[in-house]
Amino acid sequence: MTSNRKTLISEMLKGIETGDPSVVAVVNEEKYIQHNPQTHEGSEGLAALFKRLSKTSPRVNIVRVFEDDRAVEHWDNIQKRHGPNNSGHSMVDGTTEVIDHEMTERNRKTIQNFIEEVLINGHLDKMAKYIHQGRFIEHNPRLDSLDQLFAILSHSTINDTDSIHYKKCHRLLAEGNFVLSVCEGTFNQTPFSFFDLFRLDKGKIVEHWDTTEAIPPKEKWKNNNGKF
Repeated sequence: MTSNRKTLISEMLKGIETGDPSVVAVVNEEKYIQHNPQTHEGSEGLAALFKRLSKTSPRVNIVRVFEDDRAVEHWDNIQKRHGPNNSGHSMVDGTTEVIDHEMTERNRKTIQNFIEEVLINGHLDKMAKYIHQGRFIEHNPRLDSLDQLFAILSHSTINDTDSIHYKKCHRLLAEGNFVLSVCEGTFNQTPFSFFDLFRLDKGKIVEHWDTTEAIPPKEKWKNNNGKF
């Protein structure tokens, strides 16, 4: 059941549609740290961001919520929605139910090892150790198979224009069968932020969603907290 805290955060995010500044009251002004480099600090900066975004007629579709309280720190990754991919999967559809709560820490550790061993250190021969190849569902709009993922990670695509390099994992948010990772790296040699959401079953990855966003040059940041 969705908690009252999750409801408050969901209502705040819906403020992106309306531009209503009152929804940011959930923010703890004394402790709040903003990590969107294009947004000023505090609730005032967040309210200004919502007002600006509301002018683009956005639609907020909250699909999955992990955990929340009165907001004291904020990270995000913004990407225009594309797709569906060739397998018919969109960037947001798929399983939403959180189960296997007793597996939370084990699944967190599995994804930590997967990111370090496969994505950062490049041991692609270990992918089968972490991914259930017969059941894997990919939601990236540009990919629909493990073969394509392998090609991009091994930098074997034409002219290396789709090359992805993971350099560091900054945090892992886990709840039951879902784990969200926040990583930095490069895409086409440009600094990028990678948010990857994994669903696991019996210790293996069976579903994956992601968003990617270019990190602006530091001279364009509106706060000094950094993306991560």
